[in-house]
Amino acid sequence: MAVLSVGAVLLLLFGVLGTVVPVPYVAQVPGPTFDTLGEIEGEPIIAVQGRDRNEADGQLTLTTVGVSRGGLSLVQAVRGWFDDEIAVVPEEAVYPPDRTEDETRRVNRAAFLSSEQAAESVALGELGYPERVVVREVPEDSASEGRLEEGDALDSVDGRPVPDSTVLGEVLSAIPAGTPVTVGYTRLGQPGVTTITTRGAEDREGSLLGVSVLDQPSAPFDVDIQVADVGGPSAGLMLTLGILDLVGEEDLTGGKVVAGTGTIDLAGQVGPIGGVPLKMAAARDIGAELFLVPAGNCAEAVAAPDTGVPLARVATLDDALAALADVRAGRVPAAC
Repeated sequence: MAVLSVGAVLLLLFGVLGTVVPVPYVAQVPGPTFDTLGEIEGEPIIAVQGRDRNEADGQLTLTTVGVSRGGLSLVQAVRGWFDDEIAVVPEEAVYPPDRTEDETRRVNRAAFLSSEQAAESVALGELGYPERVVVREVPEDSASEGRLEEGDALDSVDGRPVPDSTVLGEVLSAIPAGTPVTVGYTRLGQPGVTTITTRGAEDREGSLLGVSVLDQPSAPFDVDIQVADVGGPSAGLMLTLGILDLVGEEDLTGGKVVAGTGTIDLAGQVGPIGGVPLKMAAARDIGAELFLVPAGNCAEAVAAPDTGVPLARVATLDDALAALADVRAGRVPAAC
């Protein structure tokens, strides 16, 4: 009887500890979804300045993965391992030990902002707009504050054409710091001229305009993407499609609800991401009629529990556009 009593006490103790003692794992779950053609709190996710947005009847929804805050208990971890819609992963896989949680969030947010830039470049390039030197940021107190704006395409400096950032750097390197220069630019399709007094560079001879620039396609309108509290690069494909739908010549969805995921690079290649089974579940929950899967994630997607949402395999932006064309025409797109 004493042995049984001790055993019962130990089982009770282990049971209590299993519910309160944390283990070094976190739970990933289907996260919120965002229709790139829609709004958040009354503000468009993709805003367009300088022209009207196209009307959009369907949805092009980016999917995300949510992460539990704080460590799981042993009981929670075990339950999660047996739940198809929870992924229990080592905490260090989500929050690297050499970074704080805030640092990790900042890194992930920076990756999302880079995916925004890639999406805009790829979409405008797909629409045939020429590549220019485009202003991406005008810091406060810079030489160009109040004279240049984000989205301006730089045309010339003191009458010398600057077709790309390399030429721009060469032109500025020959101009002494503190020199007033005439800068020609295009803003929302309209040409303009301003005078900027340059400042010196710490690491080289010559001048700086005090702006950051990118070589990317430039359109006579401006695209601004606003999705707060989302990190990582996996929204790139869906943001690209959203821009194309809103400013292009074609209705990409035909009124259908399409969800997806995947990175995109400047060549239009779609890259694999994490959490595909969870994102598939999120797509099911919003009634998606198609889920765009990066080719590199196809094996994982096929092995996941069936959500009932058809899967389309996409390795490039062209693949995604072809899949959408198939759905509009009532055809079955290339599957995983």
